[in-house]
This record gives sequence, C-alpha cells and structure tokens, in this order.
Amino acid sequence: MGRSLVAIALVTLFITSAAPILNAQVGQPDIVQEHWYHTYATLTLDVNEWADDYPTIVDLISAGQTEMGRDLWVLQISDWSLETKPNGMDKDVVYIDGGHHGNEHLGTELAFLTAEYYIEGWADGNQEVIDVLKTTELHILIMLNADGNDLDTRWNANQVDLNRNYDHFWNNCPPNNPTQPGSSAFSESETLANSVYMNTVVPDADLYVTMHTGVWIMLYPWGRWPAQPSDRELFHFIRDDVNNNISDIPVQNANQGLYPNCGTSRDYGYGVMGYPTFTFETDDEQFLLGSVEALSDRLGEELDVMKYLIQNVWYWRARLVVEDIEIKESHLTARVSNLGHSSTANATLHYSDLTGELLWHSETFGVNATNESNVLFNANNLTLVDGGIWSIHYQKRVISSSQWVEELIDKSTIKVQSKSNFFLPAPSLMIYLISLLTAAITGRKNQKIKY
Repeated sequence: MGRSLVAIALVTLFITSAAPILNAQVGQPDIVQEHWYHTYATLTLDVNEWADDYPTIVDLISAGQTEMGRDLWVLQISDWSLETKPNGMDKDVVYIDGGHHGNEHLGTELAFLTAEYYIEGWADGNQEVIDVLKTTELHILIMLNADGNDLDTRWNANQVDLNRNYDHFWNNCPPNNPTQPGSSAFSESETLANSVYMNTVVPDADLYVTMHTGVWIMLYPWGRWPAQPSDRELFHFIRDDVNNNISDIPVQNANQGLYPNCGTSRDYGYGVMGYPTFTFETDDEQFLLGSVEALSDRLGEELDVMKYLIQNVWYWRARLVVEDIEIKESHLTARVSNLGHSSTANATLHYSDLTGELLWHSETFGVNATNESNVLFNANNLTLVDGGIWSIHYQKRVISSSQWVEELIDKSTIKVQSKSNFFLPAPSLMIYLISLLTAAITGRKNQKIKY
C-alpha cells in the first residue's frame, strides 16, 4: 500500500513537470526538483539554465561523451572575475563526480545539490558562499553514467561497472568479488573522459569526492587493502571532526567499511593523481524514480558534510611555513610549522642564486600535520651570495603520487651569525678589488726601488 501511494504521488509530480521538460525552455519546477530524480534530459536543462543565468560564476563544458553519445556535463563554478585568490595565490580546486552507477540516484542528487547550493547561494548574496567562490574552483560532473541513468541500471551501455574500470589495480581483486570491469582499464568512454579531465583540467586538485548510493558511509582509500593509507593522519582528522561536529556518518577505509574493490575512481584519484579522496555513499532507501521526502531535507546532513569539506579545503594538505632560520659557523637550524592537516616526509630547504641555480640544499626532513619541527643541518658547504633565494621544497601529502611544491621563504626569517667566508656579497667583484689593491701596492714598492 505504501509503495502504491508513493507511485501515485510521483506520477502526479511527473505530470506537473512534463510541460517544461518537453518544451526545453526552463529547468524543472522547484516542487519537482525536490522530489523527482534527474534524468539526463532534465539535468541538461538545469545545467544549461544555470550557465545562462549566472555566466560570471558558471562555465558549462562537456568533458566527453557516453558510449551512446550523451555529453558529460561539467559545471565549473567560481568567481571567474578573479584569476587567483585575492591575495594572489592560486585558487584551491575541488573535483566532484556523481552517477558512476546509473541507478544510484541519491548520489547523483547530492552532486546536484552541492552545485545548487553554491550557485544559488551566490545569487542570494550568501557571504559564506561568496567567500568560498573567491578562493576556490568547484568542478562538478553530476552524472557520469547518463546511459545507465536512463535505463535505471548500475551498468553503462556496454554492461560495464564504470567504478571498476579505472587504471588502479584494474581487475585485480579477490575472485569472490564479482564485477564487470570492462575489457581493459579505461575501455569505456565515460571513465576515459573522466580520467582525461582529472589529468588535464584538475591535475592538482585539493579534494576529490565521488558520490554513490548504497549504504550510509564515507569511504577513503584503500579499496584493495584493509591497510590504512599513507595519509591516514589527514583522513582520521576529517573523520573525527565530521563525527564530533556535523554528522554520525561512519568514515572508514573502503576495504573494511564496504568490501574489497579495485579499479575505482576513488583509489585512482588517490593512488595515481595524489588527491585526498572520498567515496560518499548516501542511503539506499529509494522507490521508483523519486522521493516523497524533499531531497534537500533527505540529503541535508550529507550536504553539510560537503560544505565542511569544501570550506576547509585549504587544510587538506601539508602547508609548511619556515618560521626562522639561523646560520652559524658550520650548521643551520630551522623552525618549520605545518599549518595543514596532512603530514609531509621529504621536505628540503633550497638556496639558489638569482639565476635559479641551486647552490645548496638540506637533507630531507618531515613535519607532522598541525605540528612544528626544529631541524639541524650541516652548513659547511653553504656559501651565501648577494641576492640569494631561500625556498622550501616538499610534497603536499605523504602519498608518493602527491604534487611537489616549492615555496619562497621570507628573507626576514633568516639570521646569519657571520663567518668571514660565509657571506660574500659579490664574490667576483671582491676578488677583482683585492687584485687591484695588491697591484697598486706592488706598483708603489717598485717605484720606491727605482728611486
């Protein structure tokens, strides 16, 4: 009886929404948007309407096509009047995709609601949203498996599970975990297009979230192994912060929290691209193609978690700051703080001349997340030159695929207790002046001898 009432309610909603869908002039009315899951057609209407209405913050592009030729729409959302953050630094980058499995509608809707929150929040003058879009780029591919969505099936048109088709231990999980991974890694146009977008448009993303439906849980790497990932300190911090302040949703290693899985976009994003990644699994209570409960209510808690992940994206990496450097006779000491919530294990201090030639570098050292380290190095082979440049070189996270960065060190932090051969303002000029002085003295002595 309950399901019959749901069906009647949803059919009624569908009838009220049929006209705008057919004439393709506007997106879905709000009442339908809140209860009826998107088809590829209604999604296409909605994202194009956003692009038309908010061109200053929304760019709409196609990342490629599905096996059946449907465009893979990506919303690029930011304050595009600013190329960088107001302080001149590069904007943080968040990548989100939904709908790997065509019948996991709530995951697709969570991706849609995330885009909607930031687009309409900007239009409504929400200061929190405005601040985020001045410093952050959101790239949201709402529906990857549009063919499967139209057929209401997990698979794509080739009967492949797209979330087993990525080139990270592809088809290399225990045999008791049946799957349809495709004929080879990236054999499917959808996953190939997604990987190309990752590698060319957002290669250094600061967060990647892929959205699914099945059980209520957030999963971090790895799916193939029960072992914790290299950046467990980061993932555990996020888990504890979310559970203490926002939601009781379980946050676990994917292998332990779900089951062994290989070739997933999550593990590809972390293991190959070096992103911090999560699979966001919404609940699996869904009837037909819609929800009696409004989607913004049903997924409100999940959206709060997404807002937290996006608003704090600056912290999801190591952020080293050299507080001070002291150079003495034969050694150098440095005090280095990590403002981020991820550790780094292979940092080095670099010293270069004005041409960029590396004159000296330290041994490697690590700094734990939200911590401070005092490090000591041998400086016997360090010679300072006029205009020398100090920098710190390190990886954003512990995972070996993570991006390397080199950041300048403020010269005001450098203190030198001089030694005669330690600092040569301009070595070649100094030698030249000494030579001239020696020649002059020698000349005078010779003149006295002649007399």
